[in-house]
Amino acid sequence: MEKSKTMTQEKFGEKDFQTIIGNLLRYGVWISLSVAFIGGIVYLMHHGSDIEDYSVFKENDRNIFEVFANVYNGVIHGSGESIIFFGVILLFLTPVFRVLLSLFSFLLEKDYLYVTITAIVIGIIILSISFGFSH
Repeated sequence: MEKSKTMTQEKFGEKDFQTIIGNLLRYGVWISLSVAFIGGIVYLMHHGSDIEDYSVFKENDRNIFEVFANVYNGVIHGSGESIIFFGVILLFLTPVFRVLLSLFSFLLEKDYLYVTITAIVIGIIILSISFGFSH
């Protein structure tokens, strides 16, 4: 009897964890889209009549810490562009948080094969972000 009770508790815990992961993805997307939308409104309020010159592409050679610092400072000062970019960053971070949450879940379940696979995925994400911002 106790064995079936323990199995039921484990399945209930796994189901709760899957619900948390699902909610993380759902709310992460909605929050990031809302932030970007608010940033768009702020940007249009200040720059709605500006004419953009799309004939020149400007590339910034900065590392990721400079980008985050500039976005943070821009959000603090109410820059519409920075708020939009912050929403995009949140959108990119949503699945990353899902992978980190999965790693935590696999550690609790002591499923070390999936812990290893998830750690490799996290390593690939970190490497791709690192090499994506440095030239």
